[in-house]
Amino acid sequence: MAQSAAPATSSSAVPAITPISLKTIAPWAVFFGVLMLVLLYFVGAEQGATSLLSGSGVHEWVHDGRHLLGFPCH
Repeated sequence: MAQSAAPATSSSAVPAITPISLKTIAPWAVFFGVLMLVLLYFVGAEQGATSLLSGSGVHEWVHDGRHLLGFPCH
């Protein structure tokens, strides 16, 4: 058995990991932060006096998630 089953690798074959700049991440972080706040509003507060939409459609869609996250709704 003179042959090796594993291929030979050189020490410079590992690619360098370049860091991602804050300027690249910041717009995405703000976008997802606002998206999470809107989602939190609809799950936690979209009913009653603070309701932005009329009717109970949003309440019915997020009802189980509201209970799962510990928000009281009735």
